[in-house]
Amino acid sequence: MNNKLQRVGFTIAFAMFSIFSNAQNVVAEKNDFMRSHEKIYVVMAVVITIVVGLFLYLINLDRKISKLEKGK
Repeated sequence: MNNKLQRVGFTIAFAMFSIFSNAQNVVAEKNDFMRSHEKIYVVMAVVITIVVGLFLYLINLDRKISKLEKGK
């Protein structure tokens, strides 16, 4: 079960890496608008918070299911 969790984690990490690397190719005008109002940092903080929360929830859920499978 731990091996599956690692695979899912690596898949999510590589998917996010590709998304963020493609996000660097945005036209400078759009990027300057978000930076000028400093909203880009708020958006990134919210996205990171949601992703970390979901990842922690999945880890917690995996632990609970593993305990149920063992019969404890």
